[in-house]
Amino acid sequence: MSQSNATAGSIGGRLQGSLRAMFGTPLNAAISFAMLAFFAIVLPAFYRWAIAAGTIAGADRKACAEGGACWVFLRIRWHDLMYGSYPVAETWRIKLAAALLIALMAGSFLKSNPWRRLFVLLLCLAFPVVAGLLLIGGLPGLPYVATRLWGGLMLNVVLAFIAVAGAVPLGLMLAEARRAKDRTVRTLATGFIELWRAAPLVTVLFMGIFILPFVMPPGFELNKFVSVATALVLFNSAYMAEAIRGGLQAVHPGQFQAAEALGLGFWQLRWLVIWPQALRMSVPSIVNTAIDLFKDTSLVIIIGLFDMLGAVQQAVRDPQWLGLSAEGYVFVASIFFCICSVLSAMSKSIERELDPANSH
Repeated sequence: MSQSNATAGSIGGRLQGSLRAMFGTPLNAAISFAMLAFFAIVLPAFYRWAIAAGTIAGADRKACAEGGACWVFLRIRWHDLMYGSYPVAETWRIKLAAALLIALMAGSFLKSNPWRRLFVLLLCLAFPVVAGLLLIGGLPGLPYVATRLWGGLMLNVVLAFIAVAGAVPLGLMLAEARRAKDRTVRTLATGFIELWRAAPLVTVLFMGIFILPFVMPPGFELNKFVSVATALVLFNSAYMAEAIRGGLQAVHPGQFQAAEALGLGFWQLRWLVIWPQALRMSVPSIVNTAIDLFKDTSLVIIIGLFDMLGAVQQAVRDPQWLGLSAEGYVFVASIFFCICSVLSAMSKSIERELDPANSH
């Protein structure tokens, strides 16, 4: 009985806190009422358009009812939205890679998993190799699929994964270099970081396509996908460096002094003492940067790569589907919202778990 009373009290306390935040001051109350009025007007109209009058079944646009959403458009163009021009017979490879990613991420974040560290290592080290072999192919039983055929949501996820996986370690090195005692190293690292942070992402993408190939050795060619992925890694490494540098500065100087007193070397000091603490405190900033990066991958359409948003824009140019861009944009916004919400929830879970106040 006492436990149920405590639970009810906790829920009541959270409810009171929410009400106080929404209506505690005249300004908060005005904003809350304005938002409630907005939702009261918009949501019923959206429900009527999207669900009540929407059409899902059908073979073409003729099956769609007037005044409602034509979701038939999405069902027929599903392959383009998810996989781009990837061969239909080989999409099982994408699905397998996605299943492995979800399984490894779930195992890495599940507190009760006794092999959690193994899952983390597999996610960081083994999965990129396995996923790359699955998606590219070229092995016996796996036909080669050129990256120019990649597209849809698959392209967004792959580019975001590569950029984060490459930007975090590079950002860690840049953060250490920016804090180095050597003035030359510190100046070079600062210049690199500020250069990339000052450049718009659109400019960086164009650089990856038109400028990066010119600095490669003679005879070495980069395809469009590799050029864009490299540009995204370099661009986001600057932001990761600043996020991690904040974590490094938050580590108490006494940690350095105590580790040096124990005789730990440069790399032992950082690998065993400093980096675990710095990365733990940098998790919120790192995840926020990763979420922004995932959303920014939709900009690749300007250099000729058709991600999910590009697939929608390409599909609505089909005379059969003219005027149905609203359905496509609502669908893309929903997918991005769901993925970013999951990433945000995972970030909050990691924060709570790594918070020293919650340790026992």
